[in-house]
Formats: sequence, C-alpha cells, structure tokens
Amino acid sequence: MNARTRALLAATLVLGVAAGTGALPATAAQVTSVAPASDPALEAAIEGLPSKDATAALVRIGGREGTWRGTSGVHDLESMRPADPDARFRAGSVTKVFTAAVALQLAGEGRLDLDRSARSYLPELIPARYGTVTVRQLLNHTHGIPAPDFPGSTVEEWYANRFEVHDPRAMVRSATAKKPEFVPGTRQHYLNIGYTVAGLLIERVTGDSYEHQVRARVLGPLGLRGTYLPGAGPRIKGPHNHGYQSMRLADGTTGLRDVSVWGASDGWAAGDLISTTADLERFTRALFQGRVVRGPLLEEMFTLPKVPDFKSGADAAYSAGLSMKKLGGREVWGKTGGRWGYNAAIASTRDGSRTLVYSVNSTDAKGQDMNSVALALMVAAYGPPTA
Repeated sequence: MNARTRALLAATLVLGVAAGTGALPATAAQVTSVAPASDPALEAAIEGLPSKDATAALVRIGGREGTWRGTSGVHDLESMRPADPDARFRAGSVTKVFTAAVALQLAGEGRLDLDRSARSYLPELIPARYGTVTVRQLLNHTHGIPAPDFPGSTVEEWYANRFEVHDPRAMVRSATAKKPEFVPGTRQHYLNIGYTVAGLLIERVTGDSYEHQVRARVLGPLGLRGTYLPGAGPRIKGPHNHGYQSMRLADGTTGLRDVSVWGASDGWAAGDLISTTADLERFTRALFQGRVVRGPLLEEMFTLPKVPDFKSGADAAYSAGLSMKKLGGREVWGKTGGRWGYNAAIASTRDGSRTLVYSVNSTDAKGQDMNSVALALMVAAYGPPTA
C-alpha cells in the first residue's frame, strides 16, 4: 500500500471518530501457523487493517489440510492497540446454526416433529393462513412468512432505536398478520422470522427458555465458555474489539460510529449470539463430526430443498441452519452472520478437512455486497466460486 492510498484510508477512518484519535497507520497481520508454515493468500487478505472496509480481523483455519491463525487491525480507533485475537464478537446469523442444532436434537428425542405444523405447537400465535407451515420449512427458509415490521429502514434509523427491546412473539404477530410471500415449500427466502418461530417452538416443547436450552445442549457440553446469548443486554461482556459502522453523522457528513453497544434482541434465536473464534472453531469441528446433532438428522443440515430462490430463481442455497457454496471446485458448508460493525462466519468442507472461522470488524456490515475482507478470506481459504 503506497503512502497516498494509506493517507486516503486514514482520512476516511478519521471522519466521524472522536477527536484525539490521531493517525491510523495500518497494522501488520499477526500470524501463527502450523503446517503450512505460512499462507501468503490468507496473510494478504487481512493485511493493512484498519482500512475503509474493516478495522480488525480474527481468523482460524483448521483441519487435516493445515492450521493457520491470523489477527490484524486494532482493538479500537482511539487507543490503536493491536486487535485482541481472543476477543468476543457478535456472530449474527451464525446463531441460526445453534438454533437449528437444538431443534434437530429435540426432533431426535421425539419432542419436535419436523413434518408437523408450527401452528400445532403454537396455535395461539400462528394464524390459520400459515397453518401448513412445518417445522422443517421454518429451518430451511421455505415457509413463506414475510419479515416483521421494525422501526426504521436505514442504518441511521436503526442506530437511533438501538436500545429498543424486541419481543419475539410481537415480531411473529407482525409477520403473520401479512399475506404469505408464497405457498409454503415452493420457494426459499432467507429471513430471520423462521428462526424466531423456531426459538419459540423450542421454548414450548421444553417448557424452558431458548437461551438455557442452547447453554445446556451445546455451549456447556462443548465447553464453549466464551460464547453466550445476551438477551436484552446491549453490551458485549468481556474483552472485545470495537465495531464501527459507516453512516450519516449529526453534521450531515458520512463517517464511522462506534457501534459496539447495540441491542440484538431483534435477532434473538436468529442472530444474537456472541462468541470467539476459538469457540466457533470447536463448535464447527464437533458439528461436522456428528457430535452435536447425531444420526440421520444431521443430514438435514446438509440437504438443500429442491426449490428456487424467491427473488433470483436460482437453486436454493440454505439447508437447516447452514448454507452451501461451491468454492475452489468443492462444496463448502457453513454460515455467515452480520451485525452492525461485525461480520462473522463458520465454514468447512463436508469431511472437515478444512475449516474456517473468522470475525471481521467490518464498517459496512449488512451491506448489499459481502465485505471485501471477508470475501478475500473465503477465497483465500477455499478458492474462487465455481459453478
């Protein structure tokens, strides 16, 4: 990166950050690797942070093909301390993998029936117009339930309402008051609402809170001590690298706000998890080895419904909890997630030979396009997209 480019990136980052931050020099990636000794593509993917796209990146590669650890960027834009590789972060929709795993465990115990209607479990909440939506359709996004209404539609409006607490039942009532987007089971539309209902189903059949069921069934048994579900709490407990989001500021300019403190109750069972890369790597290994969801039900997570995408018409890309992309000529299964200021992902080949976990403190989280640092990491780990 030449001096002029670095100066432009620094100027972009300074805009909107509290006075006194000073210069923002890019940091070198901190790398720990074992077999292979280095990986230039992965190192290049996270070098030069903070940049206009991200302020930090934490990466773990595992599996039989080799182990690699990398950290780049800063803890925050005021102190400019190096990013903490063990930091907690918002994992966004990676939460869905945990929710799906608990639901499938309950199915294995005979307490949830994937072919039974959601309404039969929640008759007081799911109206008759959605009476045929099954539990499986909730998990693989073929239910046809539209998104609920939320206050605001821009990042600035969401920021103004960042401490509002959203009740999952109210979100379901808002969504199901609308007409179905399509006949259940005929299309796929990736939305959070199916997992909001799934979280309520877990509570109904267990008589317990969703959060406690995740702790008891997944977090505790796997020893995921850095992972938790925050409920209505807007802060990330424990060490964490700050997240920043590009948005319009009070003076009318566009710049970065520190968005580390932001309630995630709108995501709940679909997107409020807080974790670490070490925990997510352990979870990914256990999941793909069949130690979280056992037996035939694990195949639900690796089975794509044979329906078209609601918007593009392309083949469905989401299963129960996971999604699949063809990268470097092979199938890669996993899940990405985004909350304001944070992007995260877990990924693995089906046989577990190469796993990837990352947290990228992106400045464009929830943007229309995949964050450039996150995309570079995915390609560096597995290769470019293939048909």
